[in-house]
Amino acid sequence: MTEDWAAVAKAINERVHELGMKQRVLAERSAVSQAIIRELQYNTVERRRSNRTLEALSVALGWHPQHLTAVLRGRKPPVPGDPLYIGTDPVADRLSAIEDRLDEITGRLDEMNINLASMINRSDANRER
Repeated sequence: MTEDWAAVAKAINERVHELGMKQRVLAERSAVSQAIIRELQYNTVERRRSNRTLEALSVALGWHPQHLTAVLRGRKPPVPGDPLYIGTDPVADRLSAIEDRLDEITGRLDEMNINLASMINRSDANRER
């Protein structure tokens, strides 16, 4: 299956611009870390994202829950109110949920590393004074 992460980045960027939404607000509304949103918006890390991550972002952007998944797969996105497509493989669905959680944990760890590095740099700068 071909995945078009550049199309996902474009869709997210156009929508946040259209809505005038900041990345921080999108993170709060979707419960997806800013690090993951940043990776998706700038298409810097092409790794599989869970369906839940894409669904949370889709809903936070006012779209059908499966909008970004459809964009990723090159399909026409459903409109709000369309029924949800339910996966038929419970093992794949569970694995997807585990991958989503790992992505979320990775994003939070990335944010913590950035914050820690910033604190260390400030501390070093204060010591040099």
